[in-house]
Amino acid sequence: MRRSLIGRSWPNVVAVVLFVFFAFPVYWMISTAFKPTKDIISKTPVFVPFDATLEHFKTAVNVPNFWTYTANSFIVTILAVVISLVIATLASFAIARMRFRGRKVFVLVIMAAQMAPWEVMTIAVYLISRDNQMLNSLVPLTAFYMMMVLPFTIWTLRGFIAAVPKELEESAMVDGCTRTQAFVKVIFPLLAPGLMSTSLFGFITAWNEFPLVLIINKTDGQTLPLWLSSFQTAFGNDWGATMAASTLFALPVLILFVFLQRKAVGGLTDGAVKG
Repeated sequence: MRRSLIGRSWPNVVAVVLFVFFAFPVYWMISTAFKPTKDIISKTPVFVPFDATLEHFKTAVNVPNFWTYTANSFIVTILAVVISLVIATLASFAIARMRFRGRKVFVLVIMAAQMAPWEVMTIAVYLISRDNQMLNSLVPLTAFYMMMVLPFTIWTLRGFIAAVPKELEESAMVDGCTRTQAFVKVIFPLLAPGLMSTSLFGFITAWNEFPLVLIINKTDGQTLPLWLSSFQTAFGNDWGATMAASTLFALPVLILFVFLQRKAVGGLTDGAVKG
């Protein structure tokens, strides 16, 4: 009985330990954002901010150009995700449904692009942006972020389209639909989980990207990841404002994940194993 109980309990214990391990830094970030400065610099850790304050959030949002950087982040992230979804939907349909010369090579190129570290492209992107007078512009950022999320999006949506029975599409075409109409009316509605999971992945990837914007956008073209590095004073880091800024930065991703979590988790799993 005792061995059976231990055998059933240890996975739960491991799960709780892992949850605490990964959740505690997030809790510490959020709680520090609400702590007064005296509690932050105290030698004795303060785990619960009883004297909560919003002063650090006021400091964060009053940083010059905060709203400009926020708008820049949303613009480049949303555009990159939407453009990549449109291109990936068409490309994944061609890979899953059509047979053409070079199809296998194309799939291998997509996999290679997914595995390649995108940091190696930063110098090339900088040179292209400089030569075309697009430094401090959102255009190269949007294009680069789109290229970052496109291979994963194509690969995942390919699995969803391959999982849809061809008979559904053929039946629609027998009933008078063109191939485009069959795709829009039959296949596309079934891609909702895949679209949600890939859009969430793309949003997180583009939202968090830091090295490229540090290199090519120095002024008004900056985004929020670079804004997080602005809480430096003559006396060191302003940890309260930094934690408040980090909390604000993570909030959009957290809200998006809460709304899409069920569809997104199932979509990632299904798109990875089907097709």
